[in-house]
Amino acid sequence: MQQKVFSWTDRFRVWDEAGEDRYVVEGEFLVFGKRLHIQDTAGQEVALVERKLLSFLPRFFVYVGGEQVAEIVREFTFLRPRYTVQGLEWDVEGEFLAHDYTITRGEQEVATIHKEWLTWGDCYVVDIADAADTVTVLAVVLAIDCVQAEQAHHNVQH
Repeated sequence: MQQKVFSWTDRFRVWDEAGEDRYVVEGEFLVFGKRLHIQDTAGQEVALVERKLLSFLPRFFVYVGGEQVAEIVREFTFLRPRYTVQGLEWDVEGEFLAHDYTITRGEQEVATIHKEWLTWGDCYVVDIADAADTVTVLAVVLAIDCVQAEQAHHNVQH
């Protein structure tokens, strides 16, 4: 997954392990809050990631086929950021500042995420255990990336 560098909106391309285009992710311009549309290569929306407004800690909703399938919640912790994916019973832990983390369901690994550092734009390698989870994992990674970007922006301003 790689973010387009020069764009008025958030824009990502997602490739499979063979380097073939799989998805395009595009954010809305001039929208109150954050909305990311995940589309397949035919331009059909397969998921929507939307930030909940007026929440103490960042929360994002994931919609697939118009139905809410998950709510991503950043947990309040002092030492390390932690996220839960309610509705799927996933936990997300790791080194978020280094963009290296793992999504688990109980003891089972759902996906691992690793940021490639020497690239033009943000680029992530996402290994997913079950292909059926691809769109939902992508939505979770995008939501966490939004939280990290907001925090980085906030830290630069203060």
